[in-house]
Amino acid sequence: MRRNLFPVFALLLGTLFLFFGNGLHSLLLPLRGTAEGYTTTELGLLGTSWSAGFVGGCFLAPLVVRRIGHVRAFSGFLALTAIIALLTGILVDATWWIALRAATGFASAGTSMIIESWLNERADNKSRGVIFSTYIMITLAGTVGGQMMVASGDVHSTVLFMIVGILYCVAMLPTTLSTAASPKPLKTVKLDVRALYKNSPIAFFGMILIGIANGAFGTLGAVFGAKANLSSGDIALMMSLAIFAGAIIQIPTGKISDRVDRRMVLAGLSIVAAFAGWIIALFHPSNAIFLLTVTSLYGAAANALYPIAAAHANDHASPENYVKVSGGLLLLYGLGTIIGPTLGGPIMAAFGPYALFIITAVAHVAITIYAVFRSRMRAAIPVGSREAYQPLGHLTVKTPESFNLSPRARNSDDAQGADPERGATDGEERAA
Repeated sequence: MRRNLFPVFALLLGTLFLFFGNGLHSLLLPLRGTAEGYTTTELGLLGTSWSAGFVGGCFLAPLVVRRIGHVRAFSGFLALTAIIALLTGILVDATWWIALRAATGFASAGTSMIIESWLNERADNKSRGVIFSTYIMITLAGTVGGQMMVASGDVHSTVLFMIVGILYCVAMLPTTLSTAASPKPLKTVKLDVRALYKNSPIAFFGMILIGIANGAFGTLGAVFGAKANLSSGDIALMMSLAIFAGAIIQIPTGKISDRVDRRMVLAGLSIVAAFAGWIIALFHPSNAIFLLTVTSLYGAAANALYPIAAAHANDHASPENYVKVSGGLLLLYGLGTIIGPTLGGPIMAAFGPYALFIITAVAHVAITIYAVFRSRMRAAIPVGSREAYQPLGHLTVKTPESFNLSPRARNSDDAQGADPERGATDGEERAA
């Protein structure tokens, strides 16, 4: 294992500090904004702006990398992110924050695409699984660790903003000082909406709805916690437990989905997430332990939906289209994360903080209904013909480039090289 990770150690170390910064900054902004009296609509637009910038970055960042190279582009994106983090501590203004978050989202897409392409370039068939799993664990640990840093400082001061800037600068050093060769140029992202829908209607609409729910909770969960009178430490713990629970449950739910219709697993998880959301929305609990328990249940179910939907879509796709389908679904998810906070802010402003979970519950009920409906419209893929489920980790920052790193992508390349025409035929038969 050490031999597999040694060539990418510097890059993974930088990735850890990058996600420390991402986790801290993403939670710090809504907490400070709530303390400053920003409206929930303004706080929701912080998430909308970031997601819009991130989706745009997935399309445009490869052009920047091709023009100036990986090392300079990576350093530039990280420098921009660090500058913005420091500016948000100086310019405490909702309008400035919304504008700056779009630039942060764009830069985050660029840094993540470069990291993922670099890891993919350094991985071979033997090390790909280890590198991919380690990358997932690092993004999870970094995000959760960064969020928990909020409890160690005062959100009213500029200190935490300065720490974010420092973390981003530290993230730049390992790669900048490394002598490893740069990877090949990034590929331009393409989104074929019609083909994605034809391949799997439930994955198509499910990804948008999952993005709406996750985007609303991810952006406004901290705002909800603050207005429910939770301490900064409890809010950080709530958001971290939701992520961690979602990561843990991916393996058992994935194994179940390998044996039964994945659409039924989607429906079951969505019912659990909707139930947890309705409990909070209807009963307005204020006890911290109870809230942490229910939001952990919510996070476990809600954060496990994406990889199940992606696995179902890839069951119906030809092997060589794995990266294209997975990347397209991720962009649909990104569209949902733009919609979720945009809806969540005004609804919370009108009906109170607990209304956040009305949005998530409605989205999850819609997934359940449509998943059951689709299960009656098309038979499930036989167990022996399915792609083996693979956990995808947390989706805080993941780009279409990450799917090139997956071991499944290498298998897809092998299938395409062996008999590409046969793969296309199989895909067409599965989607019929």
